[in-house]
Amino acid sequence: MQLAFVDTGAWYALLDRKDPDHAAVLEAFAEYRGRLVTSNYVFDETLTLVRYHLGWSLAHQFGSTLREQQVARLERVTTQDEAVAWSIFEQQQDRHYSFTDCTSFALVRRLALPICLAIDPDFRAFGLHCLPSLR
Repeated sequence: MQLAFVDTGAWYALLDRKDPDHAAVLEAFAEYRGRLVTSNYVFDETLTLVRYHLGWSLAHQFGSTLREQQVARLERVTTQDEAVAWSIFEQQQDRHYSFTDCTSFALVRRLALPICLAIDPDFRAFGLHCLPSLR
């Protein structure tokens, strides 16, 4: 059973029906239903983004659902993941990777996750296999 890591952009596109990637992300989520993993860093980033752009109510609903691990397994970024992320951050000065993205890269490596649901091109630039395909 292949698991898939879910990044902030995919969560946001799923929740915002007006997002141009909504339909493609919805399809990818349906394909990996029951096999999704996300991180506490992505949880934080997504909850904040949804709160500011789509409102407190949806952010609260999303946060509750993720905290209860109803849609995805919520994996905590470990101290070791943070150390690997810092190393990626330092070594990739020419890229504009956020530290949260670097923690995601470290987590995906540690868990050997073959697929990422991500619309952020940085995931592809890092060499990860991502769904949905970009427009």
